[in-house]
Amino acid sequence: MARVKIKFPEQKPLFQTNITVRIGEVNYGGHLGNDSLLTILQEARLQMLQQYGLSELSAGGHAMIMADVMIAYQGEAFHGDVLTVSIYATQISSLSFDLLYEVVTRRGNQRQKIAAAKTGMVCFDYNLRKVCEMSSQLRDVLAGNVSSNGSNGLD
Repeated sequence: MARVKIKFPEQKPLFQTNITVRIGEVNYGGHLGNDSLLTILQEARLQMLQQYGLSELSAGGHAMIMADVMIAYQGEAFHGDVLTVSIYATQISSLSFDLLYEVVTRRGNQRQKIAAAKTGMVCFDYNLRKVCEMSSQLRDVLAGNVSSNGSNGLD
């Protein structure tokens, strides 16, 4: 079976944050559920946007919408684990971009990979209900050309 492979860029992540696994995110298998991981990725993305004064509904004049997602699970996460989520922006075009997420935790002195993920994001005008051009403000953020309104999580 072919597996999803996500290659991370060499540069420093655009944003990094810590998110603790809550009990409601643990499934019947006793580990982080796949649906909960997608919610954690969204939370990290929202935190990143907030650092630049943006949101998913207002990213420099228009919104963004998720067009696709890929997740490669690499390990289990459990209740109480602190996940470090690093976000990278790639494939930036006039209408869309990809965000790559590296999710890891620490167990003792060991770094444990939990997942690698990609969300394909498209700029969207909810009033017209159609794809639109990316704002220069969002493009600058994704290209790493702007400093955030605060810390990027984990220097």
